[in-house]
Amino acid sequence: MSDDLRLAAFGNRPDTPIPATHTSRDRWLAAVVLGGQGRYAAASALLSGLLRDPDPVIASLAASTLGSHRRQVGGHEVAKRLDAAALARLTGTGDGDRDGIDFLGARSDALLGLAADNLGTGRLVAARRLIDAADALGDVGWRGQVRLGWVRAEVELADSRPKVALPIAEAALRRARAARAARHIAKSEMILSATLASCGGVTERIRARQLAAGVVDWGIELDLLPLVWPCSLLLADLEPAKAEVHRRRAAGALHCVLRRADPIARRLAASSPWVPDTLLVQGEPTRTGIRANSFTELPPDRVKVGAQASDRGGGTSLGCRKESP
Repeated sequence: MSDDLRLAAFGNRPDTPIPATHTSRDRWLAAVVLGGQGRYAAASALLSGLLRDPDPVIASLAASTLGSHRRQVGGHEVAKRLDAAALARLTGTGDGDRDGIDFLGARSDALLGLAADNLGTGRLVAARRLIDAADALGDVGWRGQVRLGWVRAEVELADSRPKVALPIAEAALRRARAARAARHIAKSEMILSATLASCGGVTERIRARQLAAGVVDWGIELDLLPLVWPCSLLLADLEPAKAEVHRRRAAGALHCVLRRADPIARRLAASSPWVPDTLLVQGEPTRTGIRANSFTELPPDRVKVGAQASDRGGGTSLGCRKESP
């Protein structure tokens, strides 16, 4: 298994160009990296082939990963079918893996995916039951614990209990930082920011704004665009005076993501209540604060970093550039 792919998927280099992949596990890792960058078409091409992999762990991880990508554009019902298939695919046991690329890790991913699917469709009781089932698995490693914290905090937020969610979100961030997992740190900071904002206090909102702004800057620098657009919307609420700037950046980031998404992801985003209609723009977004150029989707083994940041201090410029071979 490629160490470079490990670092890109679960370490401090999520912007690493994807090397050639030879094994099923490497292809799954490559799909994880591509999904983190919002390159859903390239990720889907890899994951669709892995759904039939003879290794049940890889087949299950592929299904739950594809489900995660569908969920990120608001396709919770589609994701639910994939997560159910991920759970059904698992048989037997497996050796331990530091990043959860094993039986317990795959089972945790499937259960937490189903919990998030139910959360997204308003079924909080079912979501809590699935979270408890994932928690009962025991030690599934740092990644499973971080993801458990994400979903558990989000359920408490959905249940209007931000004070309960706060220590859970803080713990998830600590675990992600201990693992030095850049993408997981950024998402943990986003969830913590949303939690602090929901608490309502002045101090909490100041910290929420700082966290969200940091995620936006980091997301642009490291090409983690699926985190940029929701964090920009969060900043629009936290900084009303700059709301239009933040919304323009959110639209630009989402536009970049959907331009390199497969038709299913685009269709799900267009029909999802989770994706604001105001962000689904036609053509190239050329308004102030967004620089978006055309680009073409490349095969997974030729994908390079596609987002670039300028004016890093304010994090207000976003590029979605055409990539060369």
